[in-house]
Amino acid sequence: MVLGRLTHYAFDALAISAIFAGVKKSTGFAPATNLIPDSSIKSIADSYFSAGEVVFNMITGQAVTSQYFKKS
Repeated sequence: MVLGRLTHYAFDALAISAIFAGVKKSTGFAPATNLIPDSSIKSIADSYFSAGEVVFNMITGQAVTSQYFKKS
């Protein structure tokens, strides 16, 4: 029960991070992590957003090579 809930929250957090990565790729706007005063929290935030970029790039790569997606 707890492991399932933890997995669900982790998946949700990664999905939200991927949304931020999509916003960054399409608009150029990114969260200003340099405004975070604590260096350890800033490092965690940077890692969180980097993970979202990895997921976004994986999804984009899959869509580009898939026959089910076409460029409009």
